[in-house]
Amino acid sequence: MVNEDSNIQPDGYPTTLPSCSDEKPFEEDEKSHYAKTDVEAALNPPTDDASDIVLHSEREIATHVISVDDDPSLNPWTFRAFFLGLGLSAFGGSLAEIYYFKPQTVLVSLMFLAIISYVLGFAMETFIPRHGLFRYLNPHPFNRKENAFIIIMASAAAHSALATEVLAVQRLYYNITPNAAISIFLLFSSQLLGYGIGGVLRPILLYPSKMLYPSVLPLISMFDAFFRDGATARRKLKTFYIVFGVIFIWELFPEWIFPLLTGFSIICLAAPNNAAVSRVFGGSDGNEGLGLLSICFDWQVGFRRTDSLVEKLISHCVVHFRWHQPHGNSFEGTGKLKADRVTNGYGSFSSLSFTTTSGNQQNFPFLSQLLFYENGTVYDQLLILNSNFEVDPTLLAEQGLPYYAGTWVVYLLSTNLGLAATFTHLLLWNRDDLRGAWSWMSPSNLRKKWQDSRWGNVNWRFWNDDGIRGRPREDEDIDPHYAEMLKYPDAPNSWYYATFVVAFAVALVVIYKGNSTLPWWGFVVSVLLAIIFILFVGALYAITGINISVQTFVQMIAGYLHPGQPMANMYFVLYSYNTVVQAGLLLRDLKIGQYAKLPPRASFTAQIIGILLGAILNYFLMNSIIDSQREILLSVQGTNIWSGQQPQQYNSQAIAWGGLGHELFSAGKRYQWVPLSYLVGLVAPVPFWLVHRYWPRFRTDYVYIPIVCAFIGWLCVGINSSSLSLFAVAFLSQWWIRTRYPRWFQKYNYIVAAALDGGMQVMVFILSFAVQGAAGTAHLFPAWWGANQGGNYDRCLYLN
Repeated sequence: MVNEDSNIQPDGYPTTLPSCSDEKPFEEDEKSHYAKTDVEAALNPPTDDASDIVLHSEREIATHVISVDDDPSLNPWTFRAFFLGLGLSAFGGSLAEIYYFKPQTVLVSLMFLAIISYVLGFAMETFIPRHGLFRYLNPHPFNRKENAFIIIMASAAAHSALATEVLAVQRLYYNITPNAAISIFLLFSSQLLGYGIGGVLRPILLYPSKMLYPSVLPLISMFDAFFRDGATARRKLKTFYIVFGVIFIWELFPEWIFPLLTGFSIICLAAPNNAAVSRVFGGSDGNEGLGLLSICFDWQVGFRRTDSLVEKLISHCVVHFRWHQPHGNSFEGTGKLKADRVTNGYGSFSSLSFTTTSGNQQNFPFLSQLLFYENGTVYDQLLILNSNFEVDPTLLAEQGLPYYAGTWVVYLLSTNLGLAATFTHLLLWNRDDLRGAWSWMSPSNLRKKWQDSRWGNVNWRFWNDDGIRGRPREDEDIDPHYAEMLKYPDAPNSWYYATFVVAFAVALVVIYKGNSTLPWWGFVVSVLLAIIFILFVGALYAITGINISVQTFVQMIAGYLHPGQPMANMYFVLYSYNTVVQAGLLLRDLKIGQYAKLPPRASFTAQIIGILLGAILNYFLMNSIIDSQREILLSVQGTNIWSGQQPQQYNSQAIAWGGLGHELFSAGKRYQWVPLSYLVGLVAPVPFWLVHRYWPRFRTDYVYIPIVCAFIGWLCVGINSSSLSLFAVAFLSQWWIRTRYPRWFQKYNYIVAAALDGGMQVMVFILSFAVQGAAGTAHLFPAWWGANQGGNYDRCLYLN
């Protein structure tokens, strides 16, 4: 996950970047003439007059935060770029799938991929000779376009494909092992559909200046710093090496030798046999408890989630366009958002922990994503399905309707509230921004396009027209960075149309050959729904940095379209929701390419190679982990190392919505408020907007209702021992160090964060195969006081 924050870049950009076309050895002064800068320098410029600048538009942000300059002589098409790109893609794709089966949802750090690719590229430049045959391995100094090429390829691979979730559910809960060829084509088609659609929508979601993609600005700013001032950057990298090595060694302890460090709870040690204490204060193992007052020393499950804190902060700042310098709103936003998460999560779930003794809630686990019989045993879904995997009413009557754990119902309610509230909030607070983003659909623009078409100024060969060629470089609707790239041949629309058509055709074959039970018309509807969501959710993410999930909404739609068909529901969600996700990732990475001035065809090539390689690795790792950890993945709680919480929730939602949507969620039914919460969410931001409009002194504009709603259910799953430590680290970094030691913060904050992520992720990757059973038998550390292998590591009562 990339650290995100607003920044202002000091002036003084060179007109071009250094040429790497000649064969002379790399010299320090080739980069040292660039102005000193780094990703944080814009946050609090110490001496520059630019510190008082207030950026009012996205165009100003994009041109002040990072350089617009380009050197077209830089060559990304090198053996070095492909070699490192493929290697980091293999690492990222494998690690992403390992994380999919972890008790804590973690993403592969994009910032780490960026830095490690720079480190490795510079190492190859330094140690490989540049004469004879070696000149093909090291033709010139490692340049920024090679680095961007590697980042985009690795980024495309470093995500667990949602299709592996479908395949995992089939293996775990339907006892189906799909054909290998069908599985691979399922992965390819579901991943590439979004790429094709996202590429076609580039003129709307990528080229306009409104489409800022604030989440990538810190990455590109730091990326620029490496190639602007090589000597300074390499001095900073010494810090990276040290921190990387320290955390690499440290992670051996909480991850294997001393797992009590994942969640050290004095209250659990004092009351190890109390069920209420376990629910509220336990949290070192998956789905154990809320982790209140626990202290976490494991960067994997705890501290690295400060990245998500920064992301939410920048989302909040961008939504309201508060780009004031030099102080900003970091601590205020950080504290508020963290308080939203902790207060909402602890408040709602702590009350549930003490009400589980009433009614039938006492029969269910406190935290779980599974479905249960009324007596608390796990619901056997195969007993209500016929041979076509459709719900049989007679069998359902015999088994009865399933139940959710109360905490999971709260999660579903809060997710729906947050999703609906986001749209209302944006319409109330950001009407002008959204109007600008959709100005291309205004009557005047449509009228102009019609008039242009009458005079032959429109290229009706849409498969070749990219929507921008021939427009003046000074057109304020065009991203100035993309205007610099008009000198490069674009990736034609035909490439993206071909990607979409091939993926669409392969998907149609797969849904029938793979016995998905999803009819062709349902597949078409899922793709059309994805296109609509890409337009709106994609614009929201591009403008504000807020990335909302529409998975639960899509599951509801699929449930009403295909009642009694849980398998069809899974495939519908795959080809709809996952398509939205992939389109967003493609557009984000294309924006990285634009900001780095990587030629569009190189970006396209890197993305396609990365996504295909990542999908293949996802498939093989998924099968290996299921083969070796099947019983743990099926269990309610899992362990500190492995958990089936993600396939569990996907399967439960498919059964509940796809198979039993009418029986469980319709008006008057058991969970009627889950869909009705969408209506409540639409109204929730209105009172706060009215209060701010008529009584602004109450500052209700600082109450971001979508986040308040969404994080009510934040603690519903995984390892929750990290909350206290997370807040402490956020306070330390984003307020104390930033205000007391701003120069240190500017120079080292993000470098240290990336090193911590990287060292941790490399060690987790090694341990997963060496001792944790990712590819075979697990070898747990011998039991001792700090490694309670017979129960929860924090010594709380094991409840499930």
